[in-house]
Amino acid sequence: MKYLKRLCVFLLFSLLMGAYGQQFVTMPENPVSIDMVRIHGGTFTMGSPPGERGRSANEGPMRQVTVSPFYIGRFPVTQAEFQEIMGTNPSHFSGPNLPVERVSWFDAIEYCNRRSIREGLTPVYTRIGNDVIWNRQANGYRLPTEAEWEFACRAGTQTPFYTGMSIGEAGWHSGNSMGRTHPVGERQPNAWGLYDMHGNVLEWCWDWLGPYPAAAETDPQGPPSGTNRVYRGGSWRFEPHQTRSAFRHGNNPFIQVFIVGFRVARNVE
Repeated sequence: MKYLKRLCVFLLFSLLMGAYGQQFVTMPENPVSIDMVRIHGGTFTMGSPPGERGRSANEGPMRQVTVSPFYIGRFPVTQAEFQEIMGTNPSHFSGPNLPVERVSWFDAIEYCNRRSIREGLTPVYTRIGNDVIWNRQANGYRLPTEAEWEFACRAGTQTPFYTGMSIGEAGWHSGNSMGRTHPVGERQPNAWGLYDMHGNVLEWCWDWLGPYPAAAETDPQGPPSGTNRVYRGGSWRFEPHQTRSAFRHGNNPFIQVFIVGFRVARNVE
């Protein structure tokens, strides 16, 4: 009886495919999670002009940078997502939809690897002591590069914020945060549907912090070594000009503070 039922289902499916085959879409073997946005790549001017308010010297020289297509999280990683994968929640402020914070750079890459394994993807990172090797062909979760992060944040703009000359309703900062983080996705997204790129929590990137080269680059990945890893985007504790698209800073990859979280990226297969 079970065999006959399965045969009938198979025959019915075959008839439907024959009649309406053009309406069926083949899903990829490892579909991207629904909270990821595909960024189509392109060339942009990275950094900020000398006259931009709040600019630091490390935001220049401005140069042309080309990035390949990639996926990036629509939101920073939340406490619920981190708890599900890691089994712990290190955050100072507590709430499932709040961005996870008090995570080190090493915590972030460990989360990426564990989430990759959970979803049947190839882990990106191999850690040997304090050295981390990035397998650039792996299809798992990873941190965005600094160039990918700025390209995604700007969403085609060259103004200090993706909302223009002022932050407007785009993010949480010292002037409106009431001294704490807020649930992801409550402020105005950019044109590509990304939230919380300005403020809420700083976001770890792959790169070591170092001076920008003057020449144009394609898919830059930062200096080969350094002391501090980059984080981007500013935080709930920072002034608005410290949450600009070009704002960059960094810290020891072991540090865990309540203004720093992260969002994930993935290669386009």
